[in-house]
Amino acid sequence: MNLEIESKMGKAIESLDNRLVNIRAGRANPAMLNGIMVSYYGTPTPLKQLANITVPEATELMVKPFDKGILKEIERAINEANLGINPTNNGEVVILKVPQLTEETRRDYVKQAKAIAEEAKIALRNIRQDANNDIKKLEITEDEQKRELDKVQELINKYNKIVDEKLGVKEKELMSI
Repeated sequence: MNLEIESKMGKAIESLDNRLVNIRAGRANPAMLNGIMVSYYGTPTPLKQLANITVPEATELMVKPFDKGILKEIERAINEANLGINPTNNGEVVILKVPQLTEETRRDYVKQAKAIAEEAKIALRNIRQDANNDIKKLEITEDEQKRELDKVQELINKYNKIVDEKLGVKEKELMSI
């Protein structure tokens, strides 16, 4: 039972990681383009399946498509994604210059990161609640029940600490220039 609970909590942390990566910190990161779908011959296809995404400089992303005929579609998809970055197409590659963040923008991104971390903690609490309800339904002695509930609480404490650490790292990354 504990393995199942820990697995669910691990998935909540994984989701947190995936969401925090999408908050940009003024540095180019290929993960910023995750989730961008490009219309490839009428079929929505993930950008990373259609092109190599590299970071030639700290504030620049370069998207080199495997098929040069889809450059315009890639450019359009990036514009529609509302990343706050304007793509430049030079006929060979699409270049994205990541602008430096202002202090106000950094603070907004920190607020966003805190909201995502809080959602992760809520997910963890929901997992704990479900586990506690399952434990209370079991036909075991009160001592065993208390022991199991304590184990679940230890897990929640451990995973809440992980969430706080990940938020701290992201906050530091966002506020450093």
